[in-house]
Amino acid sequence: MARLSQWLLASAATTALMAGAAQVQAQEPEQEASRFVMVTHGVPSDPFWSVVKNGAEAAADLVGAELEYRAPSTFDMAKMQQLVQAAVASDPDGLIISFTDENALGGVVQNAVDNGIPVITINSGGDVARDYGARLHVGQSEYEAGKQAAERMQEMGVEKGVCVNHEQGNQGLDQRCDGFVEGFDGNAEQLATTYDPTNIRNAIVAYLNENSDVRGVLTLGALAADPMIRAMREQGATDMFTLGTFDLSPGILEALDAGELDFAIDQQQYMQGYLPVMFLDQFVKNGLLPAGDVATGPGFVTQENAAQVIELSGQGIR
Repeated sequence: MARLSQWLLASAATTALMAGAAQVQAQEPEQEASRFVMVTHGVPSDPFWSVVKNGAEAAADLVGAELEYRAPSTFDMAKMQQLVQAAVASDPDGLIISFTDENALGGVVQNAVDNGIPVITINSGGDVARDYGARLHVGQSEYEAGKQAAERMQEMGVEKGVCVNHEQGNQGLDQRCDGFVEGFDGNAEQLATTYDPTNIRNAIVAYLNENSDVRGVLTLGALAADPMIRAMREQGATDMFTLGTFDLSPGILEALDAGELDFAIDQQQYMQGYLPVMFLDQFVKNGLLPAGDVATGPGFVTQENAAQVIELSGQGIR
């Protein structure tokens, strides 16, 4: 009987302790979700940036963070600067930006860092972002990627090329063309256009008519690649030129699969959205970050492997 009484007392004490612990746990406030802001220069009509956004949102959902994605309606550094300033003023737990122009954005990034906001840059500006306190960069070397594009064209027999720049003043795109020209040992030029498809199409046709010795054409994204491909189809000139572009889109992948485009430079833009959110989440929770920048490209997609990428493109991942 004594043993039974002792067991009942011990059981009651254990139950009380468990109840007390549960009450304390219930009283502890839940940890607020981290809030990250991503500001890019990508215009809504550019399918590249919808994939970046998809990656960022997928990562935020996975870690339970709140993500705000902001971008100007046109390529406008003044407007982007304002968006970043507003993001800093909102005091997020982390800031992710495409560091497109250090003159416009360098001071704003430094201000964020000075106010204790960790910054990760993506896509553009990796060569200078750390000068303003950015923790790391996720993207590719734009200059090196442009140079590799030129080298690839030369291997395919091209002696002279043109780089079509639809956003002059965008440091990343300017570096792509600079690398392309350097890769051709100066036997290439930069053709400046707007991002209007009709303007791009007319500018390319006029340039090639005036420069009959140019046989390689490189565009810097889907906004310029799509009108270039249409122009070549209309002129029946697809086989006359070696055609390359940066980045992927459904239209670019279809052209690659059909042999209307020779190559596309893939920088895995989904990862440029996904990885910074994951890194910032780990930094906020555990103080962890990679020791160096993370290269997501360049890689090349051609007719040989385009079909493998098309399915993922339909899912918004490539």
